[in-house]
Amino acid sequence: MKKSNIIKLKELLSSPQKIVIIPHKNPDGDALGSSLALMHYLKNKLHQTFVISPNDYPEFLKWLPGESTILKFSQKEKKIKSIINNSSLIFAMDFNDLTRIGDLNEIIKNSKSKKIMIDHHENPKNFSDLNFSDPRISSTCEIVYNIIYKLDAFSINKEISTCLYTGIMTDTGSFKYPSTTYKTHKIISELIQYGADGTKIHQKIYDESSLNKLKLLAIALNNIRKVEEHPVIYITLSQSELNKYQFKKGDTEGFVNYGLSIKEIKLSVILIENKDEGIIKMSFRSKGDFPANSFAKKYFNGGGHINAAGGSSKYSIKKTLHNFLNALNNFKNEF
Repeated sequence: MKKSNIIKLKELLSSPQKIVIIPHKNPDGDALGSSLALMHYLKNKLHQTFVISPNDYPEFLKWLPGESTILKFSQKEKKIKSIINNSSLIFAMDFNDLTRIGDLNEIIKNSKSKKIMIDHHENPKNFSDLNFSDPRISSTCEIVYNIIYKLDAFSINKEISTCLYTGIMTDTGSFKYPSTTYKTHKIISELIQYGADGTKIHQKIYDESSLNKLKLLAIALNNIRKVEEHPVIYITLSQSELNKYQFKKGDTEGFVNYGLSIKEIKLSVILIENKDEGIIKMSFRSKGDFPANSFAKKYFNGGGHINAAGGSSKYSIKKTLHNFLNALNNFKNEF
């Protein structure tokens, strides 16, 4: 992290500001955790601060400290446009391309506010005035910890620690992904010292499923298939299957990982139909050096990290699956 960037940020925050914090669309634990942690820090420094999410997010994240204050653009467009237009600083959290924030894209692009990107994905776009971007770091929450620590380490409290622990834990797959370093574990130990309860956080995220979610998991596992020619697993879920078990946002979180638990599998993919948006949502998880992000970007309008990426298709599940199998054949040298 450049010392000059911290100095510039200190200067921007040296007087009271009207601040907007925005995570990406369909925010996950890292996006919300980093946004809320930063919000708590800035509010404690007496800045007027709003977290604005492009849309709703899973129930398992709605216990996070300060979550009830988040404004959702999909529900309060007029009010949120006014807040953004009157802001002086905008923080872009856990994304590096304005297309990741849906309908907020043009509003943020046209805003005269200073823009600060805090992110850990590859290939950042040039839309911000100040960047804290490093794809080598496990999560945006880890970057936020480093920023707050350098700005004022004594300001880190239980609320901030809880939000940061959540984001780091979820984005590292409970500390099992290769991006988890000794520095990550050191930060986690410090967050526990500051008040984060790791056991409680893990239970809130992973151990409070609904019965319908478990029934949907049973359907997903029944639909699991092995690609004969490659060390690849795919899972499908149709809209009718989602509807049968009253699908809620976040219910399929983690389903794709079951494919990777099978011996010698290097890539697991889940295809989920979304008729409202007219797409097939795709999640990719890989082991070793198979580049899930490059694969998703090349064939399915996606991207992400080397072992965890997302994408989408505008075709039916059947056609998307056909395209996926063809893409595997073109990408076979990567296995």
